[in-house]
Amino acid sequence: MIAPLSISFRFNLFGTEQQAMVEVFWRVMAAAGAQEARMSNPWNDARVWKLRGEAVRAAGVRRIINITYSISPRHNDDYYAERTREAAKLDPYRVCIKDPGGLLTPERTRTLVPLMIANAGGIPLELHTHCTTGLGPLCALEAVEQSIRIVHSAIPPLADDASLPSVFNLAANLRTLGYETGIDEEGLRAVEKHFSTIARREGFPIGRPARYDYAQYVHQVPGGMISNLRSQPREVGQAERLPQVLEEAVRVRAEYGYPIMVTPLSQYVGSQAALNVIAGERYRMVTDHSIRCALGHFGGEVEEIMDPEVRAKILERPRAKELAAIEDKQLTLDEIRRGLDAEALSEEELVLRYALRKEDIERMRAASGPVKEYVTDGDTLVTLVTELAKRAGRNTIRISRPGFSLVLGRGNPGA
Repeated sequence: MIAPLSISFRFNLFGTEQQAMVEVFWRVMAAAGAQEARMSNPWNDARVWKLRGEAVRAAGVRRIINITYSISPRHNDDYYAERTREAAKLDPYRVCIKDPGGLLTPERTRTLVPLMIANAGGIPLELHTHCTTGLGPLCALEAVEQSIRIVHSAIPPLADDASLPSVFNLAANLRTLGYETGIDEEGLRAVEKHFSTIARREGFPIGRPARYDYAQYVHQVPGGMISNLRSQPREVGQAERLPQVLEEAVRVRAEYGYPIMVTPLSQYVGSQAALNVIAGERYRMVTDHSIRCALGHFGGEVEEIMDPEVRAKILERPRAKELAAIEDKQLTLDEIRRGLDAEALSEEELVLRYALRKEDIERMRAASGPVKEYVTDGDTLVTLVTELAKRAGRNTIRISRPGFSLVLGRGNPGA
């Protein structure tokens, strides 16, 4: 029997290096009801898992360590066995095979899952894979066949495409294979109906099964980044050069030591690749993020794994000396509060101030209006009026019944 659906809050803390703020963040999240913390790191670095895990455990939240899947000469069986053992030493609640790029295949799932189970020391494994290459549903089924009992899924219309496999499709296939899912599908159908109605009415995209895309295994650029890489050459009149940028991203990633193409390192690799193509000379222009990568500010044993000639070329410029001089100092919570002029703020407000500029928060609150309500249950009249309003040539809608009359007019202030 597959584990029943459980609902909990999960948040992503974007790379703050101040341990005091990591601790505050998870105290705030625990007070808000968070039950699990999924800890990821673009290098699968056990030192980062340990630091973040200490803050999570102190807040009373369960720790799940994400071991992010990637493909490169470095990311072989020995690598994943060693990383699984390192994760298990930290005694997490669970370990998750996380495949944000949708790079797993059923064949690789068949070999990887038993390998990681054998090295997990009895800690349960779960699978999180996307449908970017069209193989996500097949990998999820194969993971269950290989003894994983927790696989992540999504509810349509927010399933498939670059998202997670549909919970309904996955459950149906698992039943066919002889498994009991324990999922309340009737309750989930109500959720599907709600969001599908909103998506159709508001013109939002609806997830569809993705076509197989082998190119994803070559460049490994996340789907959300493609639009950014397309816009950078377009801004300088080179819109047709996206294929070259993707090809260059493969080369840059190899030179950087094969970082996993997830936030934030995927953006840094992609931006540098775009600059190399646009400038017409590799590394003639270098981003600050590339310099900081070469300095080791974002983790990874860069002196060992980065191409030495490329690293030297990046670090030979004056800007590298400026960035190298920046002191990476751990501040106390009182020092952070004073620096943000936030001595009197609650911890919840402090997290917001730490993440955003004070003026941005004020502008956001000044612009806030009433919460938009999406009425969907029993809203046939609302849907009818919305659809009629979209029809060209219709300027007035009149609704009447005994004791009630409503006239909606386009361009008619008196209506």
